[in-house]
Amino acid sequence: MTDTLSAPQALAPATGPTPQKLKRSIGVVGGTLLTLSCVTPASTLFVVVPDLFSSLGTYTALTIAIGSLLCIAVAFCYSELGTLIPSAGGEYAMVSTMAGRLAGWLVFVLSLLVVMIVPPVIAMGTADYLAPVVHIPAPVAGAGVMLLATLAGLLDLRANAWITGIFLVLEVIAAAVVAVLGFAHSERGASALVHGSVAQPDGGTSNVTAMMVISGLAIALFITQGFSTAVYLSEELENPRRNVARTVLATLAISTAVILVPVIAITLGAPDLEALTSGDLNAMVAAWSNSAVGTFVSLCVALAIINAGIVMVIQNSRVLFASARDKAWPAPVNHALSRLGRFGSPWVATLIVGVPGAALCFVNLDTLYGVTGVSVTAMYLLVAVAALLCRRGAHREAPAWRMPLWPAVPVLLIVVLGYILTQQETEYLLWTGGITAVAMLYWAFYLRPRKETHWTVSIPEDARA
Repeated sequence: MTDTLSAPQALAPATGPTPQKLKRSIGVVGGTLLTLSCVTPASTLFVVVPDLFSSLGTYTALTIAIGSLLCIAVAFCYSELGTLIPSAGGEYAMVSTMAGRLAGWLVFVLSLLVVMIVPPVIAMGTADYLAPVVHIPAPVAGAGVMLLATLAGLLDLRANAWITGIFLVLEVIAAAVVAVLGFAHSERGASALVHGSVAQPDGGTSNVTAMMVISGLAIALFITQGFSTAVYLSEELENPRRNVARTVLATLAISTAVILVPVIAITLGAPDLEALTSGDLNAMVAAWSNSAVGTFVSLCVALAIINAGIVMVIQNSRVLFASARDKAWPAPVNHALSRLGRFGSPWVATLIVGVPGAALCFVNLDTLYGVTGVSVTAMYLLVAVAALLCRRGAHREAPAWRMPLWPAVPVLLIVVLGYILTQQETEYLLWTGGITAVAMLYWAFYLRPRKETHWTVSIPEDARA
C-alpha cells in the first residue's frame, strides 16, 4: 500500500539532466479557448447527445444538468490539485504526488484510454456534417481530420489558441441557432423536462427510470469532461497558481450553458417523441428552418469537430510528453517522446497521437462511448481520492487555490462516482478492467522493479516555488 497512499513529500531536486519543460505562453483567455475547444460543445451536442436522446428521451437535459452539478465538485478538485501540481501530466501527476505512484499510473492509463480513442471517433462524425457539400466515407473523413489536427498540433500553442478560438466562435453560433429554433418551435411545455419518457421501436412510449438516469450519468460526465484539459495546459499557463482554477471553472460554466440550453430547446421543440428519440438533429434543424440554415449549421459542426481534433491532439501529446519526461517507458522511447520541435511542441509525441488516431478511424469502435464513460468516471473517482489527501504533508501550507467545503466535496464525489460505476453495463466494465489489468502487469514487471529511475513524476522548477 505504500505505493498507493503514501503521504506526499516535497519534491526532491532533479538529478541528472534537467527535464525539458514547456514554454509558458498563454493566459486565461487563451487557455479557456483551448479548453473549451476540447469540450467542443457543438460536436458534443450533435455527436454524443443524440445517443442520450435515444435512451433517455425527455430526461436527457435533466441527466446532463445532474452531471454538470457533479462536475462542479470535480472542477473544485481539479482546480486545487492543478494549482498544487501544475504539470503537463495532468491527472496522473496530481494523483501520483498525492496518492502514490501506482494510483497515478492507473489514472494515466485511464486518461490515455480516453484521449487516444475519442478523437478519431469524434472525427468520423465530420462526414455526416459535410454531406450537404460533399460526400466522403466516414473513415476517410475522420482520418483526414486527424492528420490535419496533427499538423496543427506541431505549431506554437499560442497560434493554436487563435485557430481554435475562431472555430469555437462558429460552433457556439451553431449551438445558438439550434437553441433559438428549438424554442421558437416549442411543441411541449417545460414540465416535459421532469417527466421522463422515450419512444419505443414499436411506436409506443415508456417511462425513463431513475436507474436509467444514473446509468446515463457516465456519458453525461463525459459530455463536459473537456474542462480538465486546463490542468494539462497548466505547465504552459502564465501564473498557474491563479489561472488554472480560473480556466477550469470558467470553461465548465461556459460549456455547460452552450450544451444544456440547446438540449432543452431541442427537447421542447422536437415535433414528437419519436423524432426526439431518433436524435436526428439535422432533420429537426431543417424542419424548423430551411436547407440553407441546415447547411450552415452542418458546416459549423464539421468545423467544430476539426477544432476538437486539434485540441485533443495537443492535449494528448502533452500527456505522452510528460510521461516520457517522467520515465514511464524504456529509455529510447522516453528520449523520443520528450523531444521538442522548433515551435516548442513535443513533435514526436504529437505524431504518435495523430497518425495512429487516423488509423483508428478504420476500426469498429462500437463500444467506445461505454468504455469512455467508465474510464472518465473511474478517473474522476481517483482524482477525488487525491483531492481528499491533498492537504497532508508538504502540501498542507503550500500556496494554492483551495476548494470550499473540503473534505465534504471529495468524499461525496467518491461515494457518488463509485455508485455510478456499479450501474454501468458489464461489457464496458470488463473492457476497461481488462485494459487496466494489462497496465497493472506492466507496472508490476517493469515500472515497480525500476522505481528509483522510472515513473518519477517531475514538476517544472518554476512551478515548485
